[in-house]
Amino acid sequence: MYQAGNASISFAKPPRLQRTRAHARVVFKNVNGRAALDELYQSGSAKIRLPRVYDQIPVGVIINTSGGVTGGDRLVYEARAREQTHAIVASQTAERAYRSPGGSGEIASRLTVEKGAFLEWLPQEAILFDHSSLTRTLSADLAEDARLLAIESVVIGRTAMRETVRQLSFADRWRIRRNGRLVFADDIRLNGDPARILKGTATASGAHCFATLLDCRPDAEDHLQSARSALQAATKDCKITAAASAWNDILVARFIAHDSRHLKSALMAFLERYRNRPLPRVWYC
Repeated sequence: MYQAGNASISFAKPPRLQRTRAHARVVFKNVNGRAALDELYQSGSAKIRLPRVYDQIPVGVIINTSGGVTGGDRLVYEARAREQTHAIVASQTAERAYRSPGGSGEIASRLTVEKGAFLEWLPQEAILFDHSSLTRTLSADLAEDARLLAIESVVIGRTAMRETVRQLSFADRWRIRRNGRLVFADDIRLNGDPARILKGTATASGAHCFATLLDCRPDAEDHLQSARSALQAATKDCKITAAASAWNDILVARFIAHDSRHLKSALMAFLERYRNRPLPRVWYC
């Protein structure tokens, strides 16, 4: 038998919820003309795996084992390509931002591309659910002759599941520097009803899926026509709007779509054509 005690328990304040604190870093270096792992660090739910590949370009695959992001979570990803190195960083699957009980979840990506190096930042889409709150930042530091190819995409709700997103908060911030000088800055902010915000012709014409691709390279303007040709071929069978521009050694392409399947199909077709090589295998899973 147990005797009841006199312990006093107060539920005036709810228990503090556990939140994700995660950090992963991967660094690649050149060894006898081939890219190789130089440094790997991971903590919390942020993991990086290096699948076996059969060419000279290694792939680091980011995994968030917590399954998604909600208010109060913070994830930091770092990737560096040392001199004369070509490396790829992708994500295992789509990231998911779930309903936030308070505060905003944060994903910060920090990239460094050294002299003569080429880093491809190819994560899959982020899916934003109803009442989610996500702040995402992408910052990169490039050497004078370095190249960065980066893409970030967003899907608001899952139409195949008949989901309706009526309220969310999303902030996306890009800052790219070359030799310490800011060369590209871009901000997207959605706060409220996304259908109302995105219905205008100056925003997304009612589309709820969108993506930004950046190719920062010294000869970007010379590749604008090939990018536009790849866009035309990639979008001819998809209900998607896309366009590309180039200036000051930067090429930018934008994509908007009403269906996430069309967006991903177009992105994959464009990236394969523009890069002239297959995507990392995780994109096909």
